[in-house]
Amino acid sequence: MDAQNDVNPGISDLDTQATADSFEPGGMLKRLYPEAQAGGYSRHDGWIEFYLRVNSLVDHDSQVLDFGAGRAYWMVEPVPRTHREVRLLKGKVARVVGTDIDPAVLDNPSLDEALVVPQGEKLPFPDASFDVVIADYVFEHVTKADAPAVADEIMRVLRPGGWLAARTPNKWGIIGLGARAVPNSFHTRVLRRLQPGRLAEDVFPTQYAMNTRRALRRLFPASRNNVVVYGHTSEPTYFGNSVTAWRAAATLGHLTPPPLAATLMVFVQKRP
Repeated sequence: MDAQNDVNPGISDLDTQATADSFEPGGMLKRLYPEAQAGGYSRHDGWIEFYLRVNSLVDHDSQVLDFGAGRAYWMVEPVPRTHREVRLLKGKVARVVGTDIDPAVLDNPSLDEALVVPQGEKLPFPDASFDVVIADYVFEHVTKADAPAVADEIMRVLRPGGWLAARTPNKWGIIGLGARAVPNSFHTRVLRRLQPGRLAEDVFPTQYAMNTRRALRRLFPASRNNVVVYGHTSEPTYFGNSVTAWRAAATLGHLTPPPLAATLMVFVQKRP
């Protein structure tokens, strides 16, 4: 159903402002990144880095697909106001459509339209439907068997000249190595220890089939696409409330060469 002109009842402007104003950077963030006291985010913030670039790729006429949109926790839980402002594209562009394997996407208030699409299945859109496709921390959950179909479907629905913008853990970075060392059956338990506030519904099995430069070059060949991939190391929020772990991870991040950075920023332009 096209809900482009509907008013989403999930969250009001007043509620959004109240939630944004309730955010305060945690003690760990303020202690190790004191600049977070001015605006709520650090100078290494990967969210800001990624979504500022996404914003540069869209305008008010853009059709956007949020692939793996989920429930948009950032709309209903305290986050820095700037995070929400750069992330929320609804109202800035012509239409934002979201798909996910989880029915929670149907209640996502940041979308004009939401659809549940099982992993690996054909996207229910005509060819060249979107100017930008966003896949934020999605690729690491795609199986090796489904990866080619997922890549092909994303590029099929993307218009010539349009961009895929993806952010995903680097398989060979500290987050990827750590996640792969923990069996999927224990992910929820481990993350509950590291991140006590993280909800179980925000934890998904990891596969790491689309998380290396080699895999990305294979799935999005340069003969048909302009592929830009670079590493980024953000503050180590993944390590919960341990000062020692944060400092160790931050030090390791500064010493890590770019090819092994914790996160891959992926921007793929479909050639005309």
